[in-house]
Amino acid sequence: VILLSFVLAVGFLLIILSCALWANWLPLLVALTFVLAPLPNALFAHCGGDEFSASDGATGPVDLGRFLTSVVVVTGFAFPVVLTHSEVVRPGACVMSIIGGGLVYGTILAYSAAFRQDDEFE
Repeated sequence: VILLSFVLAVGFLLIILSCALWANWLPLLVALTFVLAPLPNALFAHCGGDEFSASDGATGPVDLGRFLTSVVVVTGFAFPVVLTHSEVVRPGACVMSIIGGGLVYGTILAYSAAFRQDDEFE
């Protein structure tokens, strides 16, 4: 838990530094994007079938949650690149923002994977 909090702090530090060093606060939207990225997956994860359903595969709402999560993650990585291409932010800010956003999202994924509770009783 301490390592996860350290990596999360480093990720947010990189995102904030990418904004503060070049006096442009648009890369801060990347932090918001990566914090909100797991939300659709978490919301639609419980919409799958129950023990009475015939199919064991993922249902439509679960797939929709995964799709929306992937759209938000790709947006989080692509947004700094688009801002750099349009010369709104500097390339250094883009790199720092992408690395920081990846650390934030990776930390959220690691935390949710480490502390996942299984609903099955064995």
